[in-house]
Amino acid sequence: MICVRVPATTANLGPGFDCLGMALSLYNRIYFQESGTGLRINGCDRMYAGEENLAYVAYLKTLEKHGIEKPSGLEIEIVGEIPISRGLGSSATMIVGGIMGAAKVHGLDLSKEDMLLIANEIEGHPDNVAPAIYGGLTAAVVRDGDPVVMRYPVSETLCFAALVPEFETSTQEARAILPDMIKRTDGVYTAGCLSVLLKAMETGDRKALSVALDDRLHQPYRKTLIPGYDGIKRLAIENGAAGLVISGSGSTLLAVGIEEDFKDRMKETLKSFDGNWQIMNLSVDTEGAKLIV
Repeated sequence: MICVRVPATTANLGPGFDCLGMALSLYNRIYFQESGTGLRINGCDRMYAGEENLAYVAYLKTLEKHGIEKPSGLEIEIVGEIPISRGLGSSATMIVGGIMGAAKVHGLDLSKEDMLLIANEIEGHPDNVAPAIYGGLTAAVVRDGDPVVMRYPVSETLCFAALVPEFETSTQEARAILPDMIKRTDGVYTAGCLSVLLKAMETGDRKALSVALDDRLHQPYRKTLIPGYDGIKRLAIENGAAGLVISGSGSTLLAVGIEEDFKDRMKETLKSFDGNWQIMNLSVDTEGAKLIV
């Protein structure tokens, strides 16, 4: 049985809507073994233990791309740390894990670019799968079905905290709530924030981050789906974060550029908000998906 370890990811990071993503030090481990007959998936809720499981879908997609027949039997074991449907890329870990697992079992020599092409076909957008594959902070764009990815450095002085509630937000609802048209001034402002953000992440400039994490494309609308968002953001900044953003489409919030005692200071404060919020201190994962021997 082989094991693939894939990091959590946070997408958007404020102004990087649908193009920016970053890998975090929280992991899902996915084990694969072809044996017996039929499909057996353990370690996840029963609703995810069938043929629509994304690790299995990605596994078969990889084999299909290389002209390999579907196995008669496959065992998948999931050991997950990443909360499901919370905006931390849990689905991306399954897709990337399935691709890398199939490649290892069948001796396929896939580059990261090869894996990204397959992952993007399944996911439909690369903002989460790119950092899961490459690690670190990535920007991605798709042109004519061909994804292009660039990696950016992140200062080692920057620390992060995921604020995770017990409630989920629907990705479909988070998409539907966005306006079809935006003002040109809002587009220019958000593009400017993104440009500043990339350099601020590299240098660790907390003052610049406090401005650059803002956006006018998605967070002003999506925050209405997260009860207490404005209050939590205000308190996060008061307690030592350079800024707070919605991770993916939520419901997790990501505190960026936190001070050392941020978790302790926020822990009691969050109890006054509905949602049974949990805090996880995280760093940037720079390796991306990897095989565990």
